[in-house]
Amino acid sequence: STTGNPAVAWAAGKPLSVEEVEVAPPKAQEVRVKIVASGICRTDDHVLGGYFPNIEFPVIPGHEGAGIVESVGEGVTSVKPGDKVIPLCLPQCGECCFCLNPDSNYCINFSESQNLMPDKTSRFTCKGKQIHHFLWTSTFAEYTVMPEYAVAKIDAAAPLDKVCLLGCGFPTGYGAAINTAKVKPGSTCAVFGLGGVGLSVVMGCKAAGASRIIAIDINKDKFAKAKELGATDCVNPKDFTKPIHEVLMEMTGLGVDYSFEAIGHKDTLVRDLLAHLQKGVSHRCLCVMVGELASGSVVSFDPMLLLCGRTWRGSVLGGWKTRDSIPKLVSSYLEKKLNPDLLITHTLPIAEVNKGFELLRAGKSIRSVLLF
Repeated sequence: STTGNPAVAWAAGKPLSVEEVEVAPPKAQEVRVKIVASGICRTDDHVLGGYFPNIEFPVIPGHEGAGIVESVGEGVTSVKPGDKVIPLCLPQCGECCFCLNPDSNYCINFSESQNLMPDKTSRFTCKGKQIHHFLWTSTFAEYTVMPEYAVAKIDAAAPLDKVCLLGCGFPTGYGAAINTAKVKPGSTCAVFGLGGVGLSVVMGCKAAGASRIIAIDINKDKFAKAKELGATDCVNPKDFTKPIHEVLMEMTGLGVDYSFEAIGHKDTLVRDLLAHLQKGVSHRCLCVMVGELASGSVVSFDPMLLLCGRTWRGSVLGGWKTRDSIPKLVSSYLEKKLNPDLLITHTLPIAEVNKGFELLRAGKSIRSVLLF
């Protein structure tokens, strides 16, 4: 085994603490990775807040990382020690009915309760206690272990402190526009929430050729970045007394073609997104749910909103088949076809992980990257 100094969440609602943790060697079909950099995603904050009852504490969060293979277990063939890799919070086994379906990016092995390795044991031990994994990635750990099908080899030239964002935030938002919505040139889009995912949606809409991209957030400090990335209009709901969907109707005449919820708020899903979509039965009039709601959230809505021709879809990790697509996104980054660097506002050592979450909660950061 080896030791590292990850950030451990001992209980919901408590700050993370950097501890010395023993990390067991990888077993058969497993990979141990030395993490170099990890982004802080809102989902990690939801873990700390206890949003997901299936997540067991103590746990090492983090799922948006990049690192170098340190060792591999018996039978591993897709990566070797020294390879640069991105851990995959959404695995791709390549063998299940979902992986074999070209229209799906889901994998039967995926579950938010990936607290233990597939053999139901943990590779992390601290102070004599078992520490749980998170999504088999636990990228807030200097060393972490995951199944081979939850890691993707990437180009050796990739800067790990930048491409770590390709593990979650950027492909989730960018792919929601490109893959899930299939935004058409000349269309009008509305993006609710301008965090790392929402701004990646803006970039995806721009890349798809949308003629109007309306960015919506209650934090006006995010508007300059949204404009830089392609938004044509920025709207703060706090500036209006009327509901935001009425504001959007007035701005567009008939409503937007595509809307994206990148907040994770159930009221926004129905009241704002579905209500301002155009009526119709074409490929447009599409609402995409990107933000992650708390487990157990229940949404109610008027079915006439859908009967009139609107479509409501969910999107997990942007529709990308991860082991196939993440390496290709890294290559596109190296070819300067993508620029997720613009999302990085802060770089911090792992010892300042709690500061990173404070910046996120205060709306002062887009993406903070933690370095080991």
